[in-house]
Amino acid sequence: MLHVVLYEPEIPQNTGNIIRTCMATGSRLHLIEPLGFSLDEKHLRRSGMDYIKDADIHIHKNWEEFVKENPSDKYYFMTRYGHKAPSEFDFSDTSKDVYLVLGKESTGVDKKILKDHLDSCMRLPMVASARSLNLSNCAAIIVYEVLRQQNYPGLATSEQLKGDHWLEDLSVD
Repeated sequence: MLHVVLYEPEIPQNTGNIIRTCMATGSRLHLIEPLGFSLDEKHLRRSGMDYIKDADIHIHKNWEEFVKENPSDKYYFMTRYGHKAPSEFDFSDTSKDVYLVLGKESTGVDKKILKDHLDSCMRLPMVASARSLNLSNCAAIIVYEVLRQQNYPGLATSEQLKGDHWLEDLSVD
């Protein structure tokens, strides 16, 4: 299973967008408190749309509780201080859970946590003058990198709601 972990997220719109990404990809979302917003906040509902009710969301009081409830031999961290691109990691083994950890918008994941996981810190390549990308964009990029390496297990690769050949059918507007 693919797990997206938000460490102390602060902006409800980012979390809402990530909820949407997690629901659409069958990923589990973990929110580590404190949160910078209420889960019923209107901005969260707007960005998460109607996906929130179908999302697999777990809330944890702190990092230690999360780790205790989700033991893993490897957590992967998205941080501007990482030295490898997500594509440099091998996520192809679908029998293992993958935990992708993203930090709060203002300061990221606590340095005390990152220092114990230096070998699994990643950074999205960008121009040297750019500090970072939007949190929900980063989440989507790394989620889809994992899924690409796993050949999109369990995901539809064609349109299911309007039909597989909707574009080809000129009689339908």
